Formats: sequence, structure tokens, C-alpha cells
Amino acid sequence: MDKIPEEENKKRGRRPKNQKREFSVKEEQTKFFVDLSSEKESLDLIFGLLRKCNDKGHGQQIIFKDLCLYAVAKITDKDIEKIQEGSLSEMEKVERALEDHNLKSGSNLSLGEFLVKKLGIN
Repeated sequence: MDKIPEEENKKRGRRPKNQKREFSVKEEQTKFFVDLSSEKESLDLIFGLLRKCNDKGHGQQIIFKDLCLYAVAKITDKDIEKIQEGSLSEMEKVERALEDHNLKSGSNLSLGEFLVKKLGIN
């Protein structure tokens, strides 16, 4: 029998609460779908941009793909930092602040101890 590749040999079910999720980019992916059915403002913005782009006398029709490719090329490292910051939950921001505090002060406070200290609760 053939061996199952390591990627397919992963355990199924719930992951432990404290375990970090590992993300991997699948380079073989060639199609991307964007569902904006519940985001009316984003959808209106995109349609507005497409109308502006196609308000011309000559040339081929500009499609969403053209907008995306142009925009992706303009993303800077600062933009990536903003996107990463926006992906954090409130609790992840608190955990990051705790890790930063522990590194700077050389202490090993627990989350509860850190919150008590920051909030000034006695």
C-alpha cells in the first residue's frame, strides 16, 4: 500500500484552545472567489470603480480581475502591517501586549496578573 502524505495524515476534530493555527499558502491554487453578498458598501465601492474605469471611448472592458491585479501590485509593507493588525481579535491583541510586556520587563506574568496590573485593580 502507498503511504499517506503527511499533510493528509493530520488528526481530525477540535484543536486545543491554546494551539496556534498554522497557515500555508497553496501555490497550486489558481482560482480565487470573493463573496461580497453581505458587504453592500464594499460591493458599491467596487461597482463604482468599475463604472469609472469603463467610462471611456476605446479599449477592452476592464473587469474586477484587472482592478485586483493593479491594486495588489501597489500594496506596501506598511499596508501589510495594517492588514495583519486588522486580522487580530481583541483577545489576541491583549495576548500580544502581555508578550511584549513580559519581554520588555523580563517578567513572566500570567494573563490575569497582567490585566490586574494594567487596570490598576488591587
